[in-house]
Amino acid sequence: MVGPIRYLLLPLVLVSLVTIEGSAFQPTIRQTVSLATDESTLVGRWNVKFTFAGREAKNLVFEAQPRGSGSFLLLDTAEDSKPEPFTHPAAWAQTTNDRFSFSAEVELPIGTCCREVGTLIFKGKFDSNTAVSGKVIFVASTTDEENPIGFRSLIGTFTATRVRQSAP
Repeated sequence: MVGPIRYLLLPLVLVSLVTIEGSAFQPTIRQTVSLATDESTLVGRWNVKFTFAGREAKNLVFEAQPRGSGSFLLLDTAEDSKPEPFTHPAAWAQTTNDRFSFSAEVELPIGTCCREVGTLIFKGKFDSNTAVSGKVIFVASTTDEENPIGFRSLIGTFTATRVRQSAP
């Protein structure tokens, strides 16, 4: 009789221990995830400086609104490196607690004579609550048979600093 009770009692004790241990760690995990999300949100206004390989640095203001919407104000891409008079609708997504992407359809100067319409894509991570950095890609609307992706593209880097954080 002792043998069958021992086989029933052992699994019951193990299940109880796992339940107790799991509940002891659960509040700590939830609190950590909550703090990381609150501290690193893209919502707010950002001054962005981006540079494509072999080209002059450009600047824009990215206004990230809640729920993945936003806008770009290009500061030095109009004629004579002047700011554009209007904003471009943008979209953004936060893929993990510290990684994100944001993009918009824009027109950029290509060289000294021409302009090109395409998608400006930023992918990066939080360096701190007020600074982000990463890679920038411009995929032009013009097809390019020699390019492996089929479109003219430029690749570079960017840094951004938070000007202000929007209210939740």
